[in-house]
Amino acid sequence: MYGYVSERRSPVRGQGQHVLVVADGPEITELLSTTLELAGYHVKIAADGAELTARLAEHHFDLVVLDAMMTDLGGVPRRHRLAPGGRPPVLLLTECDSLGSLIPDLGLGEVDYVTKPFRIAEVLARAQVLLRGRGAGRGDGSPHYGDLVLDDATCQARRGQRALDLTPAEYRLLRHLLVNAEQVFSKNQISRHVWGEVRAENAIEKLVSRLRRKVNQEEPALIHTRRGFGYWLGRATL
Repeated sequence: MYGYVSERRSPVRGQGQHVLVVADGPEITELLSTTLELAGYHVKIAADGAELTARLAEHHFDLVVLDAMMTDLGGVPRRHRLAPGGRPPVLLLTECDSLGSLIPDLGLGEVDYVTKPFRIAEVLARAQVLLRGRGAGRGDGSPHYGDLVLDDATCQARRGQRALDLTPAEYRLLRHLLVNAEQVFSKNQISRHVWGEVRAENAIEKLVSRLRRKVNQEEPALIHTRRGFGYWLGRATL
């Protein structure tokens, strides 16, 4: 398995933005670059951390699509950190556990991620959100909804002053629901996002139930069920 899931969907269209792709292996690199080019983006490629640093220093990019699981990204020199005004948003292809060690060294801008094996449709959708600046966020770049705040550098969340003790799967699900607030996701969609595969409905129900108990201790309740359709995060009812 190469870390992606093929889908037959109409691609999200870009508007000529400049995207830098840094992926693990020629097949994934070609898949991402070709798909993004067909979707209307101008794409350049970097093979490792050194080339990534060099390209960011030489060119302006609107977005970086970065495979965080690459083994040759370590040791990006801090002297090459970008000024705040020049930091492009980054879409990570990753597992949540690697975020904390990677983001501080790269010094990039707003961060979102998709889990591997990734779906091309989701990569295009999340790229569009980052480029349009529509993701849920704060002035410091932390995703939030009301008093629910996530910290991607540590994979931790809090509701007001209360820290939420989340497992990696719970964090991935909560972040996905938060950045897509008020959108309903089916059990199948949740399963593919959290684990990269379809799992039994019982496993998904237990995951959502645990997360709901942790998040909904304060008012208003934020995680809801739309019977027959799935789950969503937000206020009031749909």
